[in-house]
Amino acid sequence: MGKDEQKEEREVLDSIFPDEIQDISDTEYRISISLDVSDPSEEEEERPPPVIILNVRYPDAYPDEPPALDITQPPNAAKHQHLDIQEDKARLLDSLQPMIEESMGMAMVFTLVSTLKDAAELLIAERQQAVQAVKDVEKQMAEDEENRKFEGEKVTRDSFLAWHEKFKLEMAEEKARKVTEQEAEEKKKRGKTEEKKLTGKQLWVQGLAGNVIEEDEEGEDAITGMRDLKVEG
Repeated sequence: MGKDEQKEEREVLDSIFPDEIQDISDTEYRISISLDVSDPSEEEEERPPPVIILNVRYPDAYPDEPPALDITQPPNAAKHQHLDIQEDKARLLDSLQPMIEESMGMAMVFTLVSTLKDAAELLIAERQQAVQAVKDVEKQMAEDEENRKFEGEKVTRDSFLAWHEKFKLEMAEEKARKVTEQEAEEKKKRGKTEEKKLTGKQLWVQGLAGNVIEEDEEGEDAITGMRDLKVEG
C-alpha cells in the first residue's frame, strides 16, 4: 500500500514541478524551491532569487511514517544576505513539524514544499525588516540631531527672567552710550561756535587783543603817511 501511494505522489509531483524535481533513487528525490523575495534597500534589483533544496526520502511505511527530510542549497550558490542554510536549517525543518503531524497517513510532500517556501521567505522578510528598522532608527537619529541645530533653547520662567534682565541691562547701556555720544557731539559743535564768536574780553584774555590794536595802529599810520606825502607834493 505504501509503495503505491509513494509512486502516485511522485507522478503528481512530476506534473507540478517538472523542472524542479530530480530523482536520486526510486525512493529519494530533491525539489528546488525558488524563493520570492525582494529587498528595496539592495542596489542590485535583478539579482537572481535564492534557491533552497528540499531533499525527500521515503521510508517503507510512508505516508503512515514521516519522510526523511533535509534542506540544502545548490552547489556554488551565492550566499544570500539574509539566509544561511547551514545556520537556518534547524529552524526551517522545525517549521515543517506541525504540518507533518497534521498530514500523517496522507501524501504530504507538496504541502511541505509550500510550507518550507513560506517559512524561508518569512525568515528573510523578518531579517530585512530588522535591518531596515535599524536604518530607520539611525536615519531618525540623524534627522533629530540635524533639527536640534535649528532649535533654540527651551524657554522656562527662570531662563526668561534671566534673559529679560540681560536685555534691560543691554538697552540701558545702549541708551547711555547714545547719550554720551550726543553730548560729546553737542560739546564739539559749541566749541566751534565759541571760537568763531569771541568777545573782546575773551580776545584780551587769550592775548589776541594786542595784535588787533597793533594791526589797527599800523593801518592808521599808513593812512597818515599817505596823507603827508600828498601835502608835500
